[in-house]
Amino acid sequence: MKNEIDHHQSEPEDKGLVFGRNAVAELLKSGRTVDKIYIQSGKRDGSAVKIVAEARSSSIPVVEASKKKLDEMACGVIHQGIAAAASAVDYVDIDHILEIAKEKGEKPFIVICDSINDPHNLGAIIRTADAAGVHGIIIPKRGGSGITPTVVKASAGAVAHIAFAKVSNIVAAIEELKKKGIWIYALEAGGKAYYKEKFDSPSAFVLGSEGEGVSRLIKERSDFIISIPMYGKVTSLNVSAATAVVLMEAAKQKNETE
Repeated sequence: MKNEIDHHQSEPEDKGLVFGRNAVAELLKSGRTVDKIYIQSGKRDGSAVKIVAEARSSSIPVVEASKKKLDEMACGVIHQGIAAAASAVDYVDIDHILEIAKEKGEKPFIVICDSINDPHNLGAIIRTADAAGVHGIIIPKRGGSGITPTVVKASAGAVAHIAFAKVSNIVAAIEELKKKGIWIYALEAGGKAYYKEKFDSPSAFVLGSEGEGVSRLIKERSDFIISIPMYGKVTSLNVSAATAVVLMEAAKQKNETE
């Protein structure tokens, strides 16, 4: 079981944050999606204890931060040892994404991000997904970038046109999709050339992290491993560039058959 305080979460580069104990408590009551709670090391006392408990009960990651780091994040605002990162979007569940496809009379077309950490990459992926006609994107609650202001900017506004599901366990989400007839394609080295694959069925495309790629457990649960053949000296593409190549091919095939 994981400790309620995660010491390894990356810090955001954006200032879409709420500071102060009362302000954070009210944010939690509002029902607005909260990506993370930041608490100063050694400051879990009084109302902070209740805030941490509420965050944990709602599966919101709680991150310890030094006073210096919180001071830098707050830029002079009094933070009282606590801050919250409110999401730029309202998340939905997986069934909602499938319902979007159904309402459009289309086969589900989904992207799954397995720990995409760079917000610029995530933003570029979202922009491509919208251009390809993707119905929704699944991201993890832990281990990757949330939909921050940098992601919104990098997406060129595409976040407004895509549904997002934020899940506790990507493997469990994949199993849920498979039970509902969705084929899972992991984009990873060593697989079948993507242009030799047929994408005319309900499908979800898994994109791995910048450094590690698609994790072993997720590859094992995927139905297909697909790759982009490389003909030059470099051995791989940036994940957002690779995503563009594969999603646009999938979009082409889907639009030819629907």
